[in-house]
Amino acid sequence: MKLLTKTWIEEHGPHLTTWKQSAFKDFSNMMNEKEHLYPCVPGKQGFNSDSLRFGFADSPDSPHACNQAAEYLRQYSEVSRDTGKYASLVLFFNTEKQEGDIEYYQSLFWKILNNIHAHDEKSWPEYIPLDPAKSAWEFCFHGEPYFVFCATPAHLNRRSRFFPYLLLAFQPRFVFDEINSESSQGRKLKNIIRTRLKNYDHSPVHPDLRWYGEKDNLEWKQYFLKDDNTSLPKCPFSGSKQSPSTGE
Repeated sequence: MKLLTKTWIEEHGPHLTTWKQSAFKDFSNMMNEKEHLYPCVPGKQGFNSDSLRFGFADSPDSPHACNQAAEYLRQYSEVSRDTGKYASLVLFFNTEKQEGDIEYYQSLFWKILNNIHAHDEKSWPEYIPLDPAKSAWEFCFHGEPYFVFCATPAHLNRRSRFFPYLLLAFQPRFVFDEINSESSQGRKLKNIIRTRLKNYDHSPVHPDLRWYGEKDNLEWKQYFLKDDNTSLPKCPFSGSKQSPSTGE
């Protein structure tokens, strides 16, 4: 297992299995679509500058999938700062034969995140609370804090959260050092993204989309957005390392 770059996949794509070729092609098309601009500007810039890193994991029901995801994230945590200004790790899971609604994928997402956490060999950073109910909480792995983004085949109205395969993206916190509510660049970028979201999605902009660290913001609510504007009443993140589980 190794992290892959856009350039490597484009050069060696024919040697990948069919589903991996399909997943990357779909992602590339999504990033480069001209008529409906993908809302995440940093994601597009990261893709086109070859700053993103990619990994392919087995079906989420496989006993190997979460171990693979954790290994990719471990590797990424050690090199992310050397990959570029708009860095992210994008993981594709083989969900070719899986069917499920939004609730199914929401449960699956949190199960995967808890299992990845259970594989973490490093201590949780002292400056990040373990309680998701705190506004300063965010997911951490291998000592690094991340914003986690999930897209699924079940999303229909919120197109910005749709992808033909289960997709998890881990965006390092340092990417937001200059993109926040305190900077003019951050405020300008927020307006651009909000405008694109309104044109891209068939659902209104979700009210849980806020700045990290804001008093009333709960970061975990942004990780998995449903097709409507509802959200879970409590975060499913366990916050304690237990034995990884597999299957349903």
